[in-house]
Amino acid sequence: MTLLETIKSPADLRKLPIDRLPQVAADIRKAICDQISKSGGHLAPNLGVVELTIAMHYVFDFGFDRLLFDVGHQCYPHKLLTGRLPLLANLRTSKGMSGFPEPAESEYDLFRVGHAGTGISTAVGMARGDTLNRDGFDPESAPKGRRVVTIIGDASIVNGVAMEGLNGAGTLRRQFLVILNDNGMSISKPQGAVSQYFGRVRLSHTYSELKKQAREVLKHVPGGDLVRDAYHRMGEATKAMIADSHSAPGNPAGGWFEHFGLVTVGPIDGHDLPTLIEFLTEARDFDRPMVLHVKTIKGKGYDFAEGDASTFHSPSPFVREGCRVEMKKDGRSFTAAFGEAMVDLMHRDPKVVTATAAMPDGTGISKVLPLFPERAFDTGICESHALDMLAGLAKTGWKPFFAVYSTFLQRAFDQCFQEASLQGLPVRLCLDRAGLVGGDGAVHHGFCDTALLRTLPSAAITAAIDEPSMLAAIEFMRTYEDGLSSVRYPRDNVSSLVTDRIGACPPFELGKARCLTPKLDVRHNGAPDVAVLAFGTPAIDALKAADALAGEYTVAVYDARFAKPVDVELLRSLYSAGVPVITVEDHSIIGGFGAAVLEEAQTLGLDASATIRLGLPDHWIIQDSRSLQLAEAGIDQAGITRAIRQAVDLRGPSRQANDQAAPVVRRHDERTPVTT
Repeated sequence: MTLLETIKSPADLRKLPIDRLPQVAADIRKAICDQISKSGGHLAPNLGVVELTIAMHYVFDFGFDRLLFDVGHQCYPHKLLTGRLPLLANLRTSKGMSGFPEPAESEYDLFRVGHAGTGISTAVGMARGDTLNRDGFDPESAPKGRRVVTIIGDASIVNGVAMEGLNGAGTLRRQFLVILNDNGMSISKPQGAVSQYFGRVRLSHTYSELKKQAREVLKHVPGGDLVRDAYHRMGEATKAMIADSHSAPGNPAGGWFEHFGLVTVGPIDGHDLPTLIEFLTEARDFDRPMVLHVKTIKGKGYDFAEGDASTFHSPSPFVREGCRVEMKKDGRSFTAAFGEAMVDLMHRDPKVVTATAAMPDGTGISKVLPLFPERAFDTGICESHALDMLAGLAKTGWKPFFAVYSTFLQRAFDQCFQEASLQGLPVRLCLDRAGLVGGDGAVHHGFCDTALLRTLPSAAITAAIDEPSMLAAIEFMRTYEDGLSSVRYPRDNVSSLVTDRIGACPPFELGKARCLTPKLDVRHNGAPDVAVLAFGTPAIDALKAADALAGEYTVAVYDARFAKPVDVELLRSLYSAGVPVITVEDHSIIGGFGAAVLEEAQTLGLDASATIRLGLPDHWIIQDSRSLQLAEAGIDQAGITRAIRQAVDLRGPSRQANDQAAPVVRRHDERTPVTT
């Protein structure tokens, strides 16, 4: 039995002497690496915070005190120390451990969190709430009160919400600890002036004048013994970061956090357990907001992860053979296809520019950045800024493409509205990870992009079903100048089914669908028994369902292509012929493509009562394989098959359609919570 296996809760951890904690760290790293090599998951960020997490739980009691994560993918060590080691074997599935903080798993997780920048603000709210409840820590009046700690890392400190949180934290008059996990990385190499600032802090040796001023200030600062001791224990970088509320001469970086009203200590070594425990022990009773700047190594403990932290940020399953590590390959992804498409597009059109927000590998833009350094940008974790920047580029005559996960586009919707659509600017959105995302679960599902973007006048909203249709959509967007445009595609591999069956993909025409079963197209060949209008990759499963039912029914399958504008002529042909219609999309059923079809039918005065809409249900779908999630939502081949049978029964004017297909879907709140 490993030492980690004896730790059922942080109380067991605190019983251990400090000199045994490095063994706990080694056990945690091995457990995480062994599991992720089988299932995939976030590796490098978790390896980097092992000692820091151990020290936090050794000093604080987070069964009572508050711990909030910013960038939730660094929570694996925390979960293993809070009784969830038995869930690790089923990581990122409904039977095991979520890859992000999950309150349904444990009282130690306070928020479901997967987007960057939120931790400081929610922690400020909990600190204020505890104070109002007379439950907050005060060294004199409430020494047994709750402390509040938030850990922020992977360069999310540059996020605008994080800056707003710091601004609020500086107004607190109580204990409040922000731990800055500074690993010199974001998902990939960090970008922007703030990251350059921290780089200078880590490297600076120009501290002599600051040192003199800081020592004088520390005589009047509570907790001064702790900070003064850093001069004797830590290196040059530590001395450069201890400052009063003013920028000091001789300090090239200045006192960043002090300008927000937070006392700052560090950077200290985030892998030195005794030092971490000592600093955290004194910070625990500090009665003012404090930032503890901790320097860690992303991927710590494994050379392959340290040496390529971007690749091993969230790898797919991999095999280790000595010093050699090989990723398991399972096909060509939409992301890879998009990256190559953008390279080709930027070669062909010198006016095309592109940007991503800290996701060059995840979106495929990593293929573009080195080839077009003046026309391709990584803004860091700043989606709002990225969208506004691209609007500015569009205003000056460029053709901007924003490569972003669907789940992160939500953070730039205001900019889509105000700076792009309202101005009539043709900003182009390439939405990776649209729909259900598998193991990342509810925090990352791209379930509402269509509903949001459909509200914007003159927007052209498209979806790809395979690689050829993605290329065609991107080419359409390149020449679309009337407003904002978008294409969505999933975290999945591309299919060759359509190309193999009916050949080349024709160009996109605004508001025109494509029939994938040409012999059954209602516009040319009469009325099929059922028509399936699929928005995006569900078209592939719709074709398979139609094949399976070919001996029973004639099923016409259409690649809808556009959710705005929808194909008016096709709808008029189908509904006028009395053909039952199934709409299917990997998107929320509320406000999505199916809703657009019903709205357009009503506008046209068409009887759309024999319509079944398939899409993501109105409840959260938790982490699991993407295939199981599609089945749960009823939008896989089996679900579409059931809907086709149901649609045949709806044929006739007196029947009323259901909004959703027949399968009963378990709601998240009907599941038995996983407890420890």
